[in-house]
Amino acid sequence: MSSSISAATLGRVRLVVQILSFLFLVYGGLLVGHYSAEKISGSLPALSCAYDQLNGGYCVLIPTQHQLHHRVGEALVQMQQFSYKVIIPLLFTFLSFYVFFVFLNKMFCGWICPLGTFQEMMYKMSHFFGLQKNHSLSVNQLRFIRPIKWLMLAILVFILPLVAGLGVAPHAAGDAFCQVCPSRVLTTLASGNFEQLTISTAGVADIIFSSIRALLFGSIVVLSMTMRQPFCRICPLLAFNALFQKLSPMRLVKKEHEKCEKCGVCTKACPMDIQEIWKESGSKAFHDDCTLCGRCAEFCPDDNVIQVKFGPIALFSSSREYYKKRIKQEKPEGIKPTKKAKLRPVAVEPN
Repeated sequence: MSSSISAATLGRVRLVVQILSFLFLVYGGLLVGHYSAEKISGSLPALSCAYDQLNGGYCVLIPTQHQLHHRVGEALVQMQQFSYKVIIPLLFTFLSFYVFFVFLNKMFCGWICPLGTFQEMMYKMSHFFGLQKNHSLSVNQLRFIRPIKWLMLAILVFILPLVAGLGVAPHAAGDAFCQVCPSRVLTTLASGNFEQLTISTAGVADIIFSSIRALLFGSIVVLSMTMRQPFCRICPLLAFNALFQKLSPMRLVKKEHEKCEKCGVCTKACPMDIQEIWKESGSKAFHDDCTLCGRCAEFCPDDNVIQVKFGPIALFSSSREYYKKRIKQEKPEGIKPTKKAKLRPVAVEPN
């Protein structure tokens, strides 16, 4: 596949997919009509609340929250109905939704998610106008930030909906993550709906959730201009993806190579600043933060060291010739190719 996309780089192919996905997930429901939108939205494992607004936005997290809120929590109060209210609905949820979700897994984050696309576009725009002050996060910063997505998954997606179903937490906590999700603001705002930017006064919990949502979205707009993918680093969907990562046929693979651990280009190109890509090989090279965007494979200057694979099939492989062409189109900060014909990068220690 490397040679087949030499003219249109992997990055450009991904950009086209991201833009088309954004347009479809925001405006597609209007195109296909309410009936079809209702059917399709149940199988969209992406953060989009604008696609089917009449029935509520769907992503992989909302049925999980609703099952815990309306099924598990209530059923624990009425244990005699547990099988009827939990097992069967969960079975259908997994059959109609999670199977497709596991199939592509983290490619939804790196290729389809509207919020991820928005952050990437904001960063590129900021880079174009020379507004960036920071490029990558340090090891200490990553060590602090990485656990946040797991805490958000546990608290907002699992715990609060469950205790809301038990009647302990307010009803608004039944879909706690959706209440604060910035993609809810972005996608509905793109469709001309400004409601999600307002502060709800329906109750104390609604005021708190809507205030957090507006603050979070505003922070992401600002942070996206100074750092890469700020929300992706704490997104519970990325953590949820990681739980199913080993089941997915889509994956990145890095082979051991004698020149590895010397240039650090893969980490410099990575929008999530994953240090392990540079220093490890095999499965250890790709941290839970990986979104399968493939930039590490694009900017690896050695043949077949990093591959994007679907099962045993290599969809894209790093190559020296591809790297030469790619580095001329986009030079990530910190990558400084030499004047030699082979364009080997200078060994730059990532932050």
